[in-house]
Amino acid sequence: MGCNPTQDGSIVESGWQELFNGEDLEGWTVKITGHEVSENHAETFRVEDGLLTVSYDGYDNFDGQFGHLFYDKPFSAYLLRVEYRFVDEQAPGGQEWAYRNSGVMLHGQSPESMGLNQDFPVSIEGQLLGGDGENERPTSNLCTPGTHVEVDGQLFTPHCLNSHSKTYHGDQWVTAEFLVLGDSLIEHRLENRVVLSYTKPQIGGGNVANHNAELFEEGQPLTEGYISLQSESHPVQFRRVSLYDLERYMDDQEGLKAKLEELL
Repeated sequence: MGCNPTQDGSIVESGWQELFNGEDLEGWTVKITGHEVSENHAETFRVEDGLLTVSYDGYDNFDGQFGHLFYDKPFSAYLLRVEYRFVDEQAPGGQEWAYRNSGVMLHGQSPESMGLNQDFPVSIEGQLLGGDGENERPTSNLCTPGTHVEVDGQLFTPHCLNSHSKTYHGDQWVTAEFLVLGDSLIEHRLENRVVLSYTKPQIGGGNVANHNAELFEEGQPLTEGYISLQSESHPVQFRRVSLYDLERYMDDQEGLKAKLEELL
């Protein structure tokens, strides 16, 4: 397998881009509810021991300060791979549903276009959940802040849809993959199998507050956007955030099929 240098000098093996360099947050932008773009309140997002860490040790109370860490470049068609784990205790004031809850936002708006008090970017969320040690709780689910999708050819308007994954209890590392092909197909994958799939991501619905609705047209297809990692009050760590850009294959279905067979 060959290695190729990227523009910033990092090494990409076999076409994979490491969005997180393991050292700092270069290439990423923070937006936290109630704070200006790039204001990393209480160092919510940081790198500790080579891990991209979401921490609340500087919070007296979470107080609805939902945060997102945006990669600085939008993408349209790609395979995204993240390795994550939940750790420690939830921040004081975090909602009950946010226990061991985080997410990877796909096809999102830019951080600069978010309102000061906006809670979530208009986006498609690959929801990451951890188990409580007893009950079943699938991960790699779908949530839709300001968006809709189609499931089995029908418009899906509820806010969330569970995947068919198993439950991951404790602080174990989990590898989640998201195959995103413009506005045609999105698949959530765990352990080399599809646990959720849907098509035609588009603007629509609610479940996002304090955004500028004039920026979004109901029914507008989501063909590209920003990737972001979420802070929802429970500490979480990422040791890898990798992306394989598939844009060059989108006009070559046979080439795309062959590449996906190689990658998956």
